[in-house]
Amino acid sequence: MESISFTFSQSPPNSLIPSQSHSIINPNSSSSLSTYFCYPFTSQIKPPSISCCTSKHSNMTAPAAAPAKEAKLWGGRFEEGVTDAVERFTESISFDKALYKHDIMGSRAHACMLAKQGLMSMSDRDSILEGLEQIEKQIEKGEFVWRTDREDVHMNIEAHLTDLIGEPAKKLHTARSRNDQVSTDFRLWCRDAIDTIVARIKYLQVSLVMLAKKNGGVIVPGYTHLQRAQPVLLQHHLLAYVEQLERDAGRLLDCRVRLNFCPLGACALAGTGLPIDRFMTSDALGFTAPMRNSMDAVSDRDFVLELLSANSITAMHLSRLGEEWVLWASEEFGFITPSDSVSTGSSIMPQKKNPDPMELVRGKSARVIGDLVTLLVLCKGLPLAYNRDLQEDKEPVFDSVKTIIGMLEVSAEFAQNITYNQDKIQKALPAGHLDATTLADYLVHKGIPFRTSHDIVGRAVALCVYRNCQLQDLSLDELRSIDQVFDEGVYDYLGVENSIKKFSSYGSTGSDCVATQLDFWISRLNLNQ
Repeated sequence: MESISFTFSQSPPNSLIPSQSHSIINPNSSSSLSTYFCYPFTSQIKPPSISCCTSKHSNMTAPAAAPAKEAKLWGGRFEEGVTDAVERFTESISFDKALYKHDIMGSRAHACMLAKQGLMSMSDRDSILEGLEQIEKQIEKGEFVWRTDREDVHMNIEAHLTDLIGEPAKKLHTARSRNDQVSTDFRLWCRDAIDTIVARIKYLQVSLVMLAKKNGGVIVPGYTHLQRAQPVLLQHHLLAYVEQLERDAGRLLDCRVRLNFCPLGACALAGTGLPIDRFMTSDALGFTAPMRNSMDAVSDRDFVLELLSANSITAMHLSRLGEEWVLWASEEFGFITPSDSVSTGSSIMPQKKNPDPMELVRGKSARVIGDLVTLLVLCKGLPLAYNRDLQEDKEPVFDSVKTIIGMLEVSAEFAQNITYNQDKIQKALPAGHLDATTLADYLVHKGIPFRTSHDIVGRAVALCVYRNCQLQDLSLDELRSIDQVFDEGVYDYLGVENSIKKFSSYGSTGSDCVATQLDFWISRLNLNQ
């Protein structure tokens, strides 16, 4: 089956070294679909007839006997095995094998704790640890055989461990259920995923700050309602996205703090009467502490919902950035030119050069948001404690993480490969009376109430519209025909360059303010080195 590999690393994409590879089934692969849709959907197909003929002249050969199914590890109270349809429908190994590394981590910690507590011998512990190491190497080399009849990643690893070392492996599940086991694995996986996403966010922030640094002094129209509003420095504009991304990273790190509590040892739902040490396993796995309530430990998926929510907000921010760059790359705007390396063409129109990566960033945001909605609907009707529905929590999370990482990476690539067309931007600046609000500020400085100032400037703009000119083109006599308060000092407030100079409030688009913002981000992102 075709697979997709994740690599979790905190390094920026240009310096990635694969460290932890996790494979999951590609939901878009036709080969993976055959796992489920392998029935002949036609009324013409009839079941094979059974013949009692034993003629020695017959050319028919008996079909090969199917291999006997392996008894389930939980099958003691059952008198018959599940049907093939049930097995196909209920398996999760096709996607949850992505958790193999974290499952092995949990099993190592659990085995060490059991040995310390006298629930297995040190010799059995050592055999288990050696077997788990061998299994991990087999998986990473692609030599491990994942079996659907073993249902999931936990049973595949445990059953194979039993094949390798025998009886000691049967002690590993002491004081542990798949309910607390999968929750532990998933928390560890999500913790690594958060670290990777935060690193990609930082990389995009660096790309945007470097782009801002390269375009010092460039003034662009600022928009509200997609209508021209006021002039802003391009650096200020780009740093607005850096601020959004910082909050995105903060949400993920907050989520990491809340998810970093250990469910292991909660067992099925009620805990255990065996003398386990949950604090030992929690410490060994890098958790803050064990979860206080065993029922909550096995049924909680808040950490998943919070991760998907944070991803959705990040995706929304990236979609806004993508929409803006798509607009600005159009002939109607012409403010940016993407390089050929981040553009695509048309199969029929030879002249086309499309900013497709950012269009797909915009489009894939819907997918990430959809993953969140899937989990919300999945969880909304579940009573305490664990329910098998929660098997369906993995694929949306894997998809969300894979998609958001791709969106962040391609957005950074795009930022590194666009040019702002300063001449075209400069020619576009006069339209829209961007300095009107600054003119109102001038009148406030003259002692005119702002609402009166607003009315006066509105009449000045109406005169400009009538004359087809800009505010700075009006003569002093024309301005005084509107109100006698105007004097020669008014021209220090007119024009986009003068407007920029007048902004001085904290966080504004004034040159000094933006320089302070840029210095802050250069320092925070360690770009001075």
